[in-house]
Amino acid sequence: MVKKNNSMFKENIITNNPILVQVLGICSTLAVTNSVKNTIVMCIGLIFTVSLSSFSLSIIRKLIPSKVRMIIEVLVISFWVIIVDLALKAYLPEISKQLGPYVGLIITNCIVMGRTEAFGLQNPPIPSFLDGLTSGLGYSIVLIFIAIIRELLGAGSIYGFKLLGSNWVSWNIMIMAPGAFFLLALIIWIVKGYFLPKIEKK
Repeated sequence: MVKKNNSMFKENIITNNPILVQVLGICSTLAVTNSVKNTIVMCIGLIFTVSLSSFSLSIIRKLIPSKVRMIIEVLVISFWVIIVDLALKAYLPEISKQLGPYVGLIITNCIVMGRTEAFGLQNPPIPSFLDGLTSGLGYSIVLIFIAIIRELLGAGSIYGFKLLGSNWVSWNIMIMAPGAFFLLALIIWIVKGYFLPKIEKK
């Protein structure tokens, strides 16, 4: 079991990363990564949603008729997303306003749907929870890395703290969606062209 969990951790975070390898969930990559604070909140919301959705669906998987499988998946995912949305509105109202509709769009995030469909409905609850957790972590690591670069170059700060002096000329394109697109493409090219082949040879 430990070996299997370690393999899952390596696969979902490195060798089969949802964003870098599967190229899933990139809408939020383009939308929210101009701010590290917003990105961290979005990542926590997605980890919470994907892990508990997979866990919940795994528990009831034998009771779900195949004809309404997708409807049940969306219903369960929607429940956990609503919990996240209500928590943000109650405790982090400013961030909730800044994220706007992107929290609700977690419902249709390909990572959440993909892991619940491919793993949660096929495996016991605990492995399903861990698969969702590690997939969410893989997603989060990439998003936070992109957010750090975008906020630093686009605003001269990280997490709202000014790091670059007044002489720094902000790269406005980095706080726009095209900046995220080009940065993500560059990272995918480097990872898939250089790092992954080395890891797979080991």
